[in-house]
Amino acid sequence: MASRQNIVQRIATLREQINYHNYRYYVLDDPQIPDAEFDRLFRELQALEQQHPELITADSPTQRVGGAPLGEFKPVRHEVPMLSLANAFDDIEVEAFDQRARTRLEVEAIEYTAEPKLDGLAISLLYEQGELVRAATRGDGETGEEVTHNVRTIHAIPLRLLGKDYPGLLEVRGEVYMPRRGFERLNVEQEARGEKAFANPRNAAAGSLRQLDPRITAQRPLAFYCYGVGRVQGGKLPGQHLAILNCLREWGLPVSGEIRQVQGVMGCLDYYRAMAPRRATLPYEIDGVVYKVNSLAQQQALGFVSRAPRWAIAHKFPAQEEMTRVLAIDVQVGRTGALTPVARLEPVFVGGVTVTNATLHNEDEVHRKDVRVGDTVIVRRAGDVIPEVVSVVLSRRPAKTAVFKMPKQCPKCGSQVVRPEGQAVSRCVGGLYCPAQRKQAIKHFAARRAMDIEGLGDKLVDQLVDEALIHDVADLYVLTESQLAGLERMGDKSAENLIQALEKSKHTTLARFIYALGIREVGEATAQALAQYFANLKKLEQADLESLQQVPDVGQVVAESIYRFFRQAHNREVINKLLEAGITWPAPVATAAAQTLAGQTFVLTGTLQTMTRDEAKQRLQARGAKVSGSVSKKTTYVVAGSEAGSKLADAQALGVKVLSEEELLKLLGQSL
Repeated sequence: MASRQNIVQRIATLREQINYHNYRYYVLDDPQIPDAEFDRLFRELQALEQQHPELITADSPTQRVGGAPLGEFKPVRHEVPMLSLANAFDDIEVEAFDQRARTRLEVEAIEYTAEPKLDGLAISLLYEQGELVRAATRGDGETGEEVTHNVRTIHAIPLRLLGKDYPGLLEVRGEVYMPRRGFERLNVEQEARGEKAFANPRNAAAGSLRQLDPRITAQRPLAFYCYGVGRVQGGKLPGQHLAILNCLREWGLPVSGEIRQVQGVMGCLDYYRAMAPRRATLPYEIDGVVYKVNSLAQQQALGFVSRAPRWAIAHKFPAQEEMTRVLAIDVQVGRTGALTPVARLEPVFVGGVTVTNATLHNEDEVHRKDVRVGDTVIVRRAGDVIPEVVSVVLSRRPAKTAVFKMPKQCPKCGSQVVRPEGQAVSRCVGGLYCPAQRKQAIKHFAARRAMDIEGLGDKLVDQLVDEALIHDVADLYVLTESQLAGLERMGDKSAENLIQALEKSKHTTLARFIYALGIREVGEATAQALAQYFANLKKLEQADLESLQQVPDVGQVVAESIYRFFRQAHNREVINKLLEAGITWPAPVATAAAQTLAGQTFVLTGTLQTMTRDEAKQRLQARGAKVSGSVSKKTTYVVAGSEAGSKLADAQALGVKVLSEEELLKLLGQSL
């Protein structure tokens, strides 16, 4: 059995190692060990402390889980007030700030530090002999609330400072915030529990830090950056602000890696302009940048005015949230038929631009936020993100507002709008006809695995639609060479080739044609199964839900999608036009023959001599086989052509039977 001295030493070593690795992770963002190894060290320390509870200390890394709930927060008076900063909203105000400072100091230029202004909650951390003894909120600047129990749960804040040269009493000031990813995850969890989601990361951070039960705070993804100091006794700090922050970093406190030393007012403005476009990509919310005179001697000479220092200023970004009024709620139809409600707004300047529209995402979101025409709403815009309605100001709601209802007919084409059970998105089912879906429908129709119209690329489709030469897929077959030759980047030869490709595409298979129609939920395999089962397009068009669900691998959701598609008169009109244009296919293999390979799974690899792999796939599927893209224990055969790849090795490793091309042809009733 280990001696008590050895146990005490091991506990001390573990605490030192854990604190060091926390420092590497949270301060340097450069972990040296994997999470699993860190967890092993932590569990060992926990086990030793459970066996020897008398050796537990307040600064042990294990003491972060939060204790019993508090009855109330105690007030804390700040001996050095936590002052707010004056704000600048444009370059002129920053230049005026710099001018005032230079005039008072009687210097030509000032060295500043520039740093992001985090949108969180200001906090004061008091360390005595390196141990965290108290944490308090800013409050009104003179008096805050003690939140020590909650702050101890934040892993980024050290319970004991690293090193030995820190002052005997050190008050660190900084910002508790919630990273974007943590905020998104928290809201998902809130909604899953049926609880209200937080409006923004700042509210989430403030609400988390002011929990009377620290165990709740411990579950929240809070982080911390320090930006300065308050009281300092029993030691001396450097004479420059940036040097002080570097000391804090060495003592284990997180400091933003975005802080820079800049020269003069132009250095400040350059920093602002560089940071503004990066705002939306940072892992945390910021609402501006802060400029501080770097020299502490100059800070003291400048002093304070009212409740703000003369040596610092916050240069705010344009507001990301503003209030405005909903003038209307329109419904947009996307290229895949998805319907999205959009709020038409009274113009408002937010996030640096004038916003007139904001997304409402889907019907559930409109109802969850209860947005109505005439409401006053809070609109948010972050970077290049599409503006969205955050919430409704219910106190300003006018009388007799109407609850939003999703239209039953597509606002673009009049086709039926459906919302499948369990899905949030409503969709137009007029895929072949709807103007909003036109380009997407044509691109899918022309794809290699559909009608395989060589030369009809995405850009050409865009041109044809934009020039109003085609309005649906059937119009492709009435195009002329002269129409095509007049388009950008299309000469006589290219036009001739495309007309030939269109003519060639008329000779297809029923399965390819069904797939080309772009019916939602119908991929290649389902199209093949439908062609095999019905063997006739008319029978498929007239099939009821019960008949559709008799097809292998067609469940209720897929059956409903197919049924609705063929019940739309617009879709049937386009199909009739395609058939009148001359699209034909050979009669499918008889149903009995089609099932000779039913229940068997094939994987194709390498190059075949008598057919392409696509042709082989079609022939196998015509006989009821499934063709997969990967080898597994459920694979019946792997067909290996010349230059077979890794799939052949996978088959050999799993003991799956490998067929040659000759053996495949025998299965298909053919020969080389």
